[in-house]
Amino acid sequence: MATNPAEVLSLPKPAWAADEVGMLYDMATRFMSEEIAPRYDEFEKNEMVDRESWLKAGSAGLLCASMPEEYGGSGGTFAHESAIIEAIGHVGVDGFGIGLHNSIVAPYILHYGSEEQKKKWLPRLATGELIGAIAMTEPGAGSDLQGVKTRAEKDGNQYKINGSKTFITNGQLANFIIVVTKTDPEKGAKGTSLMVIETEEVEGFERGRNLDKIGLKANDTSELFFNDVRVPTSNLLGHEEGQGFVQLMQQLPQERLQIGTGAIAMIERALALTIDYVKERKAFGKAIIDFQNTQFKLAELKTEATIGRVFYNDCVTRHINGGLDPVTASMAKYWLSDLQGKVVDECLQLHGGYGYMNEYPIARMFRDARVQRIYGGTNEIMKLLIGRSL
Repeated sequence: MATNPAEVLSLPKPAWAADEVGMLYDMATRFMSEEIAPRYDEFEKNEMVDRESWLKAGSAGLLCASMPEEYGGSGGTFAHESAIIEAIGHVGVDGFGIGLHNSIVAPYILHYGSEEQKKKWLPRLATGELIGAIAMTEPGAGSDLQGVKTRAEKDGNQYKINGSKTFITNGQLANFIIVVTKTDPEKGAKGTSLMVIETEEVEGFERGRNLDKIGLKANDTSELFFNDVRVPTSNLLGHEEGQGFVQLMQQLPQERLQIGTGAIAMIERALALTIDYVKERKAFGKAIIDFQNTQFKLAELKTEATIGRVFYNDCVTRHINGGLDPVTASMAKYWLSDLQGKVVDECLQLHGGYGYMNEYPIARMFRDARVQRIYGGTNEIMKLLIGRSL
């Protein structure tokens, strides 16, 4: 029997993962296994998951699980979002970008949108009619969000937006984009505002290339261009201009914790697949698992993975209770993504030459894992933020 990624560490379930969260995980796992995994090679080749799959995910209740029921969501918490992201990682369809849609894009509308905005946008995000993206990074501004140049100028009852963005997750499919802009460049961070663009309702919006990445091929990642794009002033998030940087800082801990979710899920899958492989593969007349080096190496990895899972579970508990601070979230992002890279690399080594072959899942995981240390703020930036707390 194949080792179950969800059970590879032999840990009891934390309180936040019990009852309906556990049922949601099981349902999400079935959905990803039956609807997404059989077509995943096709999605990798096309470099995006098709819109039909997003609509199916919406129908299955896998979009906006943590949004209130009154706005079309399921009324859950980040625990429910974690269950969905873990299912994606355990099944191995990491390029399906619903995690960003669910627990990064939608919360901006919930926390900072007007009642009218929530009623207008959240139900359509929950069905998959709208696919969400957040446009932060620019060619000259990555982890340093204060360096954003995209400009939103007020013109009567509209804003005129000009600028460009790059490395935007869901960028080819997204028709609902939160854009980080400068409404007053003279004020620096205090001149930053978030604007919502429904791409099908505006002129002057262009998508650039679907960027050719090392990994996560199934996740469309794009350049976006805004050329005199006009949106109504009612598309500003927040009751006044200049709130964008504060809004971003308030939401980044959840984004960074979500990166940790993907990390621990892939770690568990890599271990499960590798344990199965070394039990079956033979060298010098015995199974690879029977060599002391294999046992010691997997013992180290399982120990570190267990530490990572316990830390992750604690972060989720704190976040659900409103107590996850930015420093701890930065620790989770940096440490878990670093560990993810280490575990996947060591597991590939235990596969020998076959680990370098694309037909083995560990090869794809090796490619997909690398970006985790870069996006959401590089791990070097995470260490800088942690260092400031000393």
